[in-house]
Amino acid sequence: MSKAIFIDQHGSSDILTFRDHDLPPPGANQIRVKNAAIGVNFIDIYQRRGLYPIDLPAILGSECAGLIAAVGDGVTGFSVGDRVACLTGTSAYAEYSNVAASSAAKIPDGIDYDIAAAVFLKGLTTEMLLRQVYQLKAEDTCLVHAAAGGVGTILCQWARNIGARIIGVVGSDDKAAIAKANGASDIIVRDATTDIAAAVRRLTNDAGVQVAYDSVGAATFDASLDSLAPLGHMVTFGNASGPPPAIEPLALARRGSLTLTRPTLFHYATPDHLPAMATTLFAMVSQGAVIPKISHRIPLADAAKAHSLLESGKTNGSIILTT
Repeated sequence: MSKAIFIDQHGSSDILTFRDHDLPPPGANQIRVKNAAIGVNFIDIYQRRGLYPIDLPAILGSECAGLIAAVGDGVTGFSVGDRVACLTGTSAYAEYSNVAASSAAKIPDGIDYDIAAAVFLKGLTTEMLLRQVYQLKAEDTCLVHAAAGGVGTILCQWARNIGARIIGVVGSDDKAAIAKANGASDIIVRDATTDIAAAVRRLTNDAGVQVAYDSVGAATFDASLDSLAPLGHMVTFGNASGPPPAIEPLALARRGSLTLTRPTLFHYATPDHLPAMATTLFAMVSQGAVIPKISHRIPLADAAKAHSLLESGKTNGSIILTT
């Protein structure tokens, strides 16, 4: 009998329970993964709180990396013993997970399980943001919120590789140094009194930025809009401070015919697109353009500690659970 982290109701991190998991055999087109490392992401917290509804009881966890222990009927391209990283939607906080084979990618030699779990969902999100939602160019200036966080760190590294100018927003001087090291050329340290848009205007000679990548949500949404150049692109992809407010379409017109999008990775990393996305991501890791930082390795049984750390806003880089 294997074990997993369950939630039976929505609430704070103390509702997570570590208990036996009666996992059935993998179904058709599924693989069973013996998880070695599991990524912790804000989507897990949104699901735990109930912001993103899921059926209960549930096992949280949107990504894992490990060894294929069994394959179901109809699976092609994968075999027992393959090393894989997977997008799971839920079910990753477990010693073993049954995963759709179409949501998995083989881990190249030279990349260990911890790195794969730290980078898979966040790195695919970055690929989506920089190559699909808005194709960032070397001549662009972008605004990156939470620039020292899990996605923010990878996003800065990747945008630096493209050659774009990066204005990073962070919550402390310590995080400012981290964002700088990962490619941000300019830093805004945010507190309750910071006028982010005014700072961006100063840094860009009042021109604004071509794109704002905002994972913070309610606390920074208006400032991100006000930081954009005419015809700029507002990309809101997270709710760390709560969901962004509603906005009238005319407000986008008045600010310079802006575009607004709210992408979700699982709409981009579809079975027909995931293989190429994963290949691009792992190539960036292998060549050293993306270097994931793991801030904490925490045993699976202590997943509540991982959630509390992520919610504190005091971490930088990625948190992984180990089995």
